[in-house]
Amino acid sequence: MAASTGTGEGSLQAPTRHSLDWKSAAFYDEQALLEELERVYDICHGCRRCVSLCNAFPTLFDLVDESDTMEVDGVAKADYWRVVDECYLCDLCYMTKCPYVPPHEWNVDFPHLMLRGKAVKHRKGKIKIRDKILTSTDTVGRWAALPVVVNAVNAVNRSKTARKLMDKALGIDPGAPVPQYHSNTLGKRMARHQSPGLEAEPTASTRGKIALFGTCYGNYNEPEIGEDLVAVFEHNGIPVTLAADTRCCGMPKLELGDLEAVDRAKEANIQALAKLVDEGWDLVAPIPSCVLMFKQELPLMYPEDAQVAKVKEAFFDPFEYLMLRHKEGKLNTEFKQPLGKVAYHAACHQRVQNIGLKTRDVLALVPDTQVTPIERCSGHDGTYTVKSEFHSAAMKICRPVVNRVKKDAPDHYGSDCPMAGRHIAHGLDNGSEAEHPLTLLRRAYGI
Repeated sequence: MAASTGTGEGSLQAPTRHSLDWKSAAFYDEQALLEELERVYDICHGCRRCVSLCNAFPTLFDLVDESDTMEVDGVAKADYWRVVDECYLCDLCYMTKCPYVPPHEWNVDFPHLMLRGKAVKHRKGKIKIRDKILTSTDTVGRWAALPVVVNAVNAVNRSKTARKLMDKALGIDPGAPVPQYHSNTLGKRMARHQSPGLEAEPTASTRGKIALFGTCYGNYNEPEIGEDLVAVFEHNGIPVTLAADTRCCGMPKLELGDLEAVDRAKEANIQALAKLVDEGWDLVAPIPSCVLMFKQELPLMYPEDAQVAKVKEAFFDPFEYLMLRHKEGKLNTEFKQPLGKVAYHAACHQRVQNIGLKTRDVLALVPDTQVTPIERCSGHDGTYTVKSEFHSAAMKICRPVVNRVKKDAPDHYGSDCPMAGRHIAHGLDNGSEAEHPLTLLRRAYGI
């Protein structure tokens, strides 16, 4: 059994996060990594409070319980990677469950240890072609959204025969929902958008004008969410511009362990976004994972970069931004349409931003509206659920969320993460569709 130090009592202090030393040779030392995995796995085995969060922990505990010693020292080192593969970096174990995170002396950061494992695998070339394709969101999106290609791509994704072939060739589950692509991207729509020449008053924490980081998913797959955001913000007198010369935030490549690709995305995005901040714009994105990338992951990868810090301070979740303005009397609360019962799934990458349930709070301002939050992982993780070997686990993780929606029988349901919303709809399998909270807010305004 790996030796653990300290009392074993959880820390009562607020969790802190160490920066990632991802550029050092030691970060990629496989033997050192395996030793740290053994140490942390042993702590997790003795605690087990994260067993219900995802499939990484049940995988670890099954390996331990089925070993000869029923301890971590009985688990083959080769099987350590099975736990790494199951982790999709939702960060919930660190932020909501683990009592041994820094400043506790045991210094457990399970998500970033898994990230280190993924980075080692990537550097050793142990990455499937499928995973490289799925995480190349900009490249795939640009190609799939071409006017001469988009209809064929969407038809293939809907074809049962084609999906079975994709399963055999690439390992993409034939039953997993995949998003459609649009040739009329958010970028094209915003290029045609006529700004009404608004000028909102600043508040203590907002400057009253935003640059929208459209995200690759928001650009190619669900551009209407970006349009809803623009409509809601402009209805509140807030000018909106689209952040130009940007690319994918880098979260898909981070989850793959391709930190060099994350670095390339950072160089392009931070330069463009910092310039907008200097020009007086605040920054928002409609996908929680993208917001988290700029507010947490990049600052931890580049702790000494002043431009990264500048972008971090200017980046907001959309509903966080609206609620900040509401607290100073700057939010339009003249709603025209009640929403009734809303089942709201709080996305993991929004929950770990520690901003509170701001989406719920804004929607609850709508008269005759009851918002029930569901604070449980949907199991989607962008690419996790579409992989053949993980789809059944993803659906199992999603089952409690689906059951809550069924039990509540709401008039509307959805998530800040549109991919999570689609995953929940797939689990319901009743012909209904998830609705993004920005779409619901726009409907409540009647605009």
